[in-house]
Amino acid sequence: MTRPVVGIISNSHMITDTYHVHAGGYYSSEAVAKVSGCLPLIVPSEPNLAAVEDLLEQCDGFLFTGGRPNVHPEEYGHEPTEAHGTFDRARDKLVLDLIKRLTERGQPYFGVCRGFQEVNVAFGGTLHPEIRDIPGRMNHRMPPDGTLEEIFELRQRVTFTKGGAFHRLMGKAQVMTNTLHGQGILEAGSQIVIDGWADDSTPEALYVKDAPGFTLSVQWHPEFNAPNDPVSQTLFGAFGDAVRAWADGDVRPLRKSA
Repeated sequence: MTRPVVGIISNSHMITDTYHVHAGGYYSSEAVAKVSGCLPLIVPSEPNLAAVEDLLEQCDGFLFTGGRPNVHPEEYGHEPTEAHGTFDRARDKLVLDLIKRLTERGQPYFGVCRGFQEVNVAFGGTLHPEIRDIPGRMNHRMPPDGTLEEIFELRQRVTFTKGGAFHRLMGKAQVMTNTLHGQGILEAGSQIVIDGWADDSTPEALYVKDAPGFTLSVQWHPEFNAPNDPVSQTLFGAFGDAVRAWADGDVRPLRKSA
């Protein structure tokens, strides 16, 4: 049986400062293949190479991944500063349009870290360049040293809205997650429903209000150890269900919680 295709949005890199590549993390592909049960397909983050219309027809769903470059602040009406870090304007141009088109069509997508922020910006939201600089917030950035297991340690509690989309899906109001981001949501965009928060009130989970399809997105990295982590299994499992439903001609925002 042919698996439905999930387009995994890549990031642009230079190898030895000379060779330009579009790359995707192994764990994203693993989560899509082994937990969602779909075929992972790396998509070049360049609109001149991958037109939105072509992508909509070739892929059944999309994973908007994390990445070191940040969404350029001009996309949400702010001036760039040193704190905003590096940018990838080609990815901005591709994904912000793609997110809006997917939402209109009811075609499923799952946003992770930068992808979570992209969904917010696509609907007019804004970002803060350094969440840790806001009084009362913790440092959500990646630990500077340690093994992968230590870097992706489940060190953050996320609390969902009682009776909300994530609460219903997870079957619980709180989960433990990793946290590896510097920027975060400042103002939620129109239609954006913040549905989960860290203990310091940083937005960690969202969906698009009244969207006909699956639009769940999270600020943490559920792709790491996804086949073994219960929270990741639930998220990528629900995403896979929605992608299969789309491939079968059925729009399905969420699977029913257990």
